[in-house]
Amino acid sequence: MVQTLIEKIVQKFAVDLEPGQILQSGDYVTIRPAHILTHDNTSAIMKKFKQMGCSAIKDDRQAVFALDHNIQDQSSQTRNKYAAIEAFAKKNGVDFYPAGRGIGHQIMCEEGYAWPGDLVVASDSHANMYGGLGALGTPVVRTDAAAVWATGKIWWQVPPVVRVYLHGRLRPGVSGKDVIIALTGLFNHDEVLNHAVEFAGDGLQDLSLEQRLTIANMTTEWGARAGVFPVDAITYSWLESRAVSMEGTGAETHTRMNIDRIAVLKHEAPFADPDAVYAKELELDLETITPLVAGPDHVKTIHSAGLLGKKDISIQKAYLLSCVNSRVEDLAEAAGVLKGQRVAGGVDFYVAAASSEVEAESKRRGDWQILVEAGAKVLPSGCGPCIGLGVGLVEDGEVGISATNRNFKGRMGSKDAQVYLASPAVVAASAVAGKLVSHLAYEDQIPKGRVKLIQKTTGIPAEVELLPGFPSEVSGSTLFCHQDNLNTDGIFPGSYTYRDDLTPEEEAEVVMQNYDESFRDLVRKGTLLVGGFNFGTGSSREQAATAFKHAGVSLLIAGSFNETYKRNALNNGFIILESPEFVNYLVESHGRHKLTVDTGIGTTVNFEHTSIHHNDQTFTFQPLGKAAQELILAGGLENWVKERL
Repeated sequence: MVQTLIEKIVQKFAVDLEPGQILQSGDYVTIRPAHILTHDNTSAIMKKFKQMGCSAIKDDRQAVFALDHNIQDQSSQTRNKYAAIEAFAKKNGVDFYPAGRGIGHQIMCEEGYAWPGDLVVASDSHANMYGGLGALGTPVVRTDAAAVWATGKIWWQVPPVVRVYLHGRLRPGVSGKDVIIALTGLFNHDEVLNHAVEFAGDGLQDLSLEQRLTIANMTTEWGARAGVFPVDAITYSWLESRAVSMEGTGAETHTRMNIDRIAVLKHEAPFADPDAVYAKELELDLETITPLVAGPDHVKTIHSAGLLGKKDISIQKAYLLSCVNSRVEDLAEAAGVLKGQRVAGGVDFYVAAASSEVEAESKRRGDWQILVEAGAKVLPSGCGPCIGLGVGLVEDGEVGISATNRNFKGRMGSKDAQVYLASPAVVAASAVAGKLVSHLAYEDQIPKGRVKLIQKTTGIPAEVELLPGFPSEVSGSTLFCHQDNLNTDGIFPGSYTYRDDLTPEEEAEVVMQNYDESFRDLVRKGTLLVGGFNFGTGSSREQAATAFKHAGVSLLIAGSFNETYKRNALNNGFIILESPEFVNYLVESHGRHKLTVDTGIGTTVNFEHTSIHHNDQTFTFQPLGKAAQELILAGGLENWVKERL
C-alpha cells in the first residue's frame, strides 16, 4: 500500500500496531515521538504530571525544556518559576536551555532534536517549523505533554495530506516569508485546515533551509497541523555545515548533530511514494510573487507592499524577532536594507535574534552592528513582543509592521492598535520610511495558483475490531446545531474558563450559553449532538468538551473538528466522530434558520461497522482505532496514564 511522506514518518514512530498494518490518513494511532519540547508552560505541565501521580519522566532523552516566552520579566514570581523548572529538569536528567539561549523551536533545529524524518512534538503551536528540516513537527496540548513525560507515548490521528507544488524561481529580494503570506492569502478558504502539508515542485531547489523553516513555521497560521519539506541536497548541506561548525569549536562530537548521523540519514531518509494519494493538490507560481504584507489583524488578508506604500500608512513600531524570521539570513536581509540609513523619528524598531548563536553569527558577519547603528533597540533572544510580553508592545492607536507570524488583534499589545506582517526587508524599509513601504519597485500583481481536488469514492463502511468492553453501538435522540466554525467561547463562556470551583452540574448549566440559550432545554441524557464543520475552533479550554459530557451528550458528530478541540475531547474520554455526509444531509433536511434543532428522530451509531443510521439513511464515519478506544474506555488520558504507570 502506497504512503505519503507524512504517513511514512508516522508509521516509523507508531507503536502497538497490528502485524502488517499500514497506516493511512484518518487512522488513530499511538506514537512515541522522538522528542517533545516544552517552554515556560513546563510549569503548568509539571502540575498535570503530578496530578497523574507521576514523579519521574520515563525517558529523559525524549524531553527538552527551553525558557523563551516571558524572559524579560524579572519578577520574583517568574524567577521562582524558572528556578523550579530548572530544578525539575536537573532532577530528571532533561536537557535544559535557560532564558537567553534562544527560542525553543530554533534550539530544536540548531541542536539536532528536530531531525529529518523524525516525528517531533511540542506544547506550542509553532512546532510545524521543524518541517523545514524534513521532520514531522506538530503541536500537542499540555495534558498530552504530561502523558508523554509519563509514558513516552501519546495518541494521534494521521491527518489528511495536501501536496503543495511550488513552481519557478523567486525574484531577487522576494523571500520565504512572502511565499507563506502568498499561500495564506491565495488559499484562504480552509484548503489546508487540519491537514498536513507536503511541499514539492521544482521551486524547492532555490529555497534555502532558513526560508523553508519560515514557510513551515507559518503553515500553523494557514491552518495546517504540519508543513513538511522533502529531505534533499539543501537539507544535507545545512546539516553538514552546522555539524562542521560545531566540531570546529573544539568540543566533543555532538550527540545529535554530527557527520556520521548525516551519513546514515542519506541512506534512510523517507520519501513519499510516487503514486501516493493526497486529499488535494495546490500549486503556486513563485515567479508571480512580489513583496507582500498581511493584515491588519488577520494573517489571510494580504496586500502588495508596493501598493500599500502608496497609501501613506504611518507606523510607530517595527519588529524583527520571533521563531519565524529572526535567523541569520533574516538579520542579513534587514541589514542590507538598513546599511547607511537610520530608523525614522517616531518609530521604535525592536530586534531580537532567534538564539544566542544566531546573534553571535550575525555579529561575526557585521549585520548586527548595522542594525544597531541604524537605531534598532535590542531585546534578548526570546518571544517577547510576539506573544505580547515584555517591553515594546503596540499601544492604543499605533500601527506596527512585524516579521512575526501572528497579528491577531491584541496579541502584540493594545486591541486598539493595528499590526501588519511582512518580510524582514519590508519591515526594515518601513522602519526607515516611517510608513509601510516595499524595499523593491516590482509591479504590483496577485500571486497565481490553483487548487486541484482529488476525487474520492463515497465512503464505504469499514469493519473495526473493538476492544473488550467498548460498545458496539450507541443510540439516542438527535440535536442538530448547524453552525460552522462554532468557537469554544460559544460552547463554554470565557468568563467561566478559570473558575476552578465549578461543579460538573454548573458546567452543564452554561454549555452553549453564548450560542443558543435554548440548548439547555433541549439536551437530555443520552442525546446525540451533531454540529457543523471546524467544530470547536478558538481557545484550548477543555471545558468546551467536558461540559457536553456533564450535560448528558453521549457523543458528538461533526463535519470536521478543530484539532485542539478533538484532542481535548478524547483526552477527556468524550466520543467525537466526523461524518461530513451526515452533516450535509441534516443541513438539507432542516436548513439553518434555527440554531438548535430537535430532529425528533433517533440515530444509531455502530462502531464495529463505522455506520450512522438516521431516518432510513446510512452514513459512514472515520473508524475509531485502538488508540481512541483505549482513551474512551479509560475515561480520558489521565486515567490512561495511571493505568500504565
